[in-house]
Amino acid sequence: MKALVSVCCVLSLLLLITAEEEEEDVLTSILRDRSHIEETLRLASEENSGDYAAALEKLRKIYHSSIKPMEQAYKYNELRQHEISDGEITSKPMVLFLGPWSVGKSSMINYLLGLQDSVYQLYTGAEPTTSEFTVIMHGEKIRSVEGIVMAADSSRSFSPLEKFGQNFLEKLIGIEMPHKLLERVTFVDTPGIIENRKQQERGYPFNDVCQWFIDRADLIFVVFDPTKLDVGLELEMLFRQLKGRESQIRIILNKADSLATQDLMRVYGALFWSLAPLINVTEPPRVYVSSFWPYDYAPDTSRELFKREEISLLEDLNQVIENRLENKIAFIRQHGIRVRIHGLLVDRYVQTFKEKMSFFSDPELVFKEIVDDPDKFYIFKSILAKTNVSKFDLPNRDAYRDFFGINPVTSFKPLTAQCSYMGGCLLDKIERAITADLPGLLSSINSGKNPVLSSCEATGCGEKPKNRYRRN
Repeated sequence: MKALVSVCCVLSLLLLITAEEEEEDVLTSILRDRSHIEETLRLASEENSGDYAAALEKLRKIYHSSIKPMEQAYKYNELRQHEISDGEITSKPMVLFLGPWSVGKSSMINYLLGLQDSVYQLYTGAEPTTSEFTVIMHGEKIRSVEGIVMAADSSRSFSPLEKFGQNFLEKLIGIEMPHKLLERVTFVDTPGIIENRKQQERGYPFNDVCQWFIDRADLIFVVFDPTKLDVGLELEMLFRQLKGRESQIRIILNKADSLATQDLMRVYGALFWSLAPLINVTEPPRVYVSSFWPYDYAPDTSRELFKREEISLLEDLNQVIENRLENKIAFIRQHGIRVRIHGLLVDRYVQTFKEKMSFFSDPELVFKEIVDDPDKFYIFKSILAKTNVSKFDLPNRDAYRDFFGINPVTSFKPLTAQCSYMGGCLLDKIERAITADLPGLLSSINSGKNPVLSSCEATGCGEKPKNRYRRN
């Protein structure tokens, strides 16, 4: 009898093991092949990190020597609230994921990085699951980093996030892991938009935080699924924040294999109908239609179409990675143009104030008249007439009323007084950076030259560096 019981137990155990192995084989068989991800993103290829680091160091030196002095002298950061740190200059391209809750943002990141069934895969589910801003970045080992630590580390580009308060930093988390793709790009997963929840219930300024990430993102994926195409107040506000960044936006219609072909066409049209009032540009953003998760496409669906769409998206991502240095130089140059315009405008306000002041004038009344009606004194028109500035690059006039409300006009010196014998003039330096140094650095990269730093440029010998990349 005991022998019979033992035999039954052994048979039951064997059946259980066999069932588990069959279940594992079935699960493995339905996983999607990921080889095209590595091939399209060229993860197997090695990069010349030395040349890349030398170019970034050259860019950092141009910014600190030619742009930042005027930025500090005329307090540009108090106008735009965008301070560029060394961490931002050397940071990797940022890919931002936005969209309603449970549309597959976290699943898409898990799929791109191959994190499914691992300890550090992002939690996913049918209910709202992501309540934090999650930054997935490269590290020597797998570990999580608290938001307070990320903000306190000056070597990272996230220190300005402290201004959103401690409640937000508790909702910010970083995940570091050794991964080939993360050596070249950083992913940011965001909380899903829930239209029936008031923004203030989040405990921090959600839209302001989104704007901070939007301003620094190189690529923005706005993800939808067939069941969440309606546009509410929070999503409408988000698209307002995306205005001016249309070239970085990519719309993703996820979970496309959950629909039949005819229903998918209707959903695609409904998505454009919902988004049309929010994206007021001539050329709409690119829309990718596929299913971005690790498992195989549903049967009897347009799997070839979905595969091509996925590869197109990966090529788009690879383009951002390949052009990251050029984009960084262009970003610093654009920032320099804005700083130069701000310096010219403040200088014009200072000159006009001094011209209108007399011995019996009330300084407050005189400047109030100038700042309330700058067109009367040709503040902005004189900048357009005398300098190579586009009228489309001029900032809002009302912004300077607030700016000078905090910073008295008497605290600024005119540009003619911002010169020294050794350092030169602030305006000349920023003009040279915009017109010669940064374009020269960009052309040296495009032509395959290696912008290696000389010993003086690396250590700062006090000598005026020669621009070896300028075309004669």
